[in-house]
Amino acid sequence: MSTKPVALVTGAAQGIGKACAEALAEDGYHVVLADVQESVKDAAAALGGTGLICDMADPAAITAMFDHIEGEIGPVAALVNNAGVAMPGDFLDYDLDAFERVININLRGVFVALQRAGRTMVDKGIKGAIVNMSSINALVAIPSIPAYCASKGGVMQLTKSASLALAQHGVRVNAVGPGSIDTEMMAGVNADPGAMKMVMSRTPMLRVGTPQEIANVVAFLCSDKASYITGETIYVDGGRIGMNYLSPGL
Repeated sequence: MSTKPVALVTGAAQGIGKACAEALAEDGYHVVLADVQESVKDAAAALGGTGLICDMADPAAITAMFDHIEGEIGPVAALVNNAGVAMPGDFLDYDLDAFERVININLRGVFVALQRAGRTMVDKGIKGAIVNMSSINALVAIPSIPAYCASKGGVMQLTKSASLALAQHGVRVNAVGPGSIDTEMMAGVNADPGAMKMVMSRTPMLRVGTPQEIANVVAFLCSDKASYITGETIYVDGGRIGMNYLSPGL
């Protein structure tokens, strides 16, 4: 069993999730990194943490993961629900199976993990912190990722609901909504000058963010410095929420 408080980060093999695990390790947590990719084990080892394989679309796998963590490492004191997929496609031809998979990972998986972590925190009197990864697309939409937009809007509302349910137990639930961040998910945009020009046209700070900039906010929300913050979604987007999307006809 770990002598340190335990932090679980899902979708942590790379990108934002990995950066969140690094930041929480620096803050003194024993970090558990979960992902469907085997490389998560190497990422965890580099931090002196634990790497686990888990498909966040599978509720039974999520429950089994928590059982394992609690039995072998210790109860989760901080949960970062980061795992997510986008699966873009034409709106009028969007595949229902794709829609369901996005919802299952991005929203249902978040609920299952949040509920499971919350139960243990309440049962053991842990004044824990849960951070869900939402998106600016909880508020502003893109037609080619309808399931993603729906899931992130759901995460925003789920965060509020959970925060109300857990507040009296001293468990805080917040969310972070990234804008355009330099991750693997954005690699196609980075390689396309036209697409990048469009992104910059609606980003007042005129640059993409870094995974570390998201991780800094997540680590803050997991810390005592955020002890009176719950039910909030903090948008880390270079000012983008304040702008309207440009019309595709312009």
